[in-house]
Parts: sequence; C-alpha cells; structure tokens
Amino acid sequence: MTTDFVPEDFEPPTSLATAGFVLEPLGPQHNESDHAAWSSSIAHIRRTPGYADGSWPPVDGMSLEDNLADLTRHAADFEARRGFTFTVLEPGSHEVIGCVYLYPSASDEHDVKVQTWVRTDRAGLDQPLADAVATWLETDWPWERPDRRGR
Repeated sequence: MTTDFVPEDFEPPTSLATAGFVLEPLGPQHNESDHAAWSSSIAHIRRTPGYADGSWPPVDGMSLEDNLADLTRHAADFEARRGFTFTVLEPGSHEVIGCVYLYPSASDEHDVKVQTWVRTDRAGLDQPLADAVATWLETDWPWERPDRRGR
C-alpha cells in the first residue's frame, strides 16, 4: 500500500554517509542502541529545534519493549511509504547517535516535516546533521516545501 506522500514511482533513498555520521532506515535491529541513545539525552533532545512541544522523548523514558514497538512502527511506515525514519550511526559502527524523521506535514504550507536529533555527547553534530539532511532533501527526495522545524 502506498500513499501520495511520495510519488508511486519514487524509490526512497536508504542511506546517506558523511564523515561524521551514516544514515540507514531505522528498524527493530537498532532497539538497544536507539533506546540507549535517546534515553541518555532526553533533556538535550527536548531543547533541539523541532521538539518544543515536549511530547517526545518521554521525560520518564520508556521500556525497551515499548521502544521496540515504536521502531517496528517506524519500519512499517517506511515499508508502506507513509513516513521515513533513519537512524544516525557512528561511521564504521552500529552505534546509534541520533535519528531523522521525514513525515507528512499537517500544514498546507509544507509537504514534509523534518525532525533530527543527536545524543548529548554528539551535540556538535546537531547542525551538521540538519544541514546535510536539508541538502539531501533538495537533491534526492521529491518534496519542495520542507518544514525543517526551526532549522
């Protein structure tokens, strides 16, 4: 099943690599590292542009099982082309250092909502990640009016 979030004939990119990070589709295989990444950085993520509503990440965290359900949902969204979530990995490893979310915008002014975060100990990558994703959207994705959530 596809949606009109992306054209039917569009093949979504599945990676982006830079010297500072590598993106790949987020899935259940990232559960432990993803859970450790965001749960160690809740305050930092909540201060990141795009998370001002304060609904995520949960202040009290969540169980590893609930995180797995969340990752499974994101992977299903990717497969169904309803949204595209990428894990941000340390180059050359499977260590999660952040995340990128590309989902339909609720606003008529935008066609995609873009959110990114990195772990507290990788805070220096916040803007480089957001900038690399912005360029990636311009060159490899079909949207023309991204909502970069304050970036």
